Amino acid sequence: QVHLVESGGGLVQTGGSLRLSCAASGNIFKFNVMGWYRQVPGKQREMVARISNGGFRDLASPAEGRFTISRDAGVNTIHLQMNGLKPEDTAVYFCNIRFGDIDYWGQGTQVTVSS
Repeated sequence: QVHLVESGGGLVQTGGSLRLSCAASGNIFKFNVMGWYRQVPGKQREMVARISNGGFRDLASPAEGRFTISRDAGVNTIHLQMNGLKPEDTAVYFCNIRFGDIDYWGQGTQVTVSS
């Protein structure tokens, strides 16, 4: 069983910053990818940023230049540093961990950016 605990969401003004964290526990040996997705009502969940077990990083276009994904060495915790936030970044952000074709999701954390 895999468990993901997210933290760090909240309300921020346009141009502000937030840092999301996700701690993974359980049978997580040799995962493939950990990352962050977001979803707004009525739209599909979209990838924001992800990092592979080997450290390769992948950012979606809206996140490039503003967001950074990192992983704590030796522990299965990832962080998403979000700078220059915009109202269109408002969404529920979900932590994800993938093992081959199997995905596990956190419960989500709300990020709201006011204009």
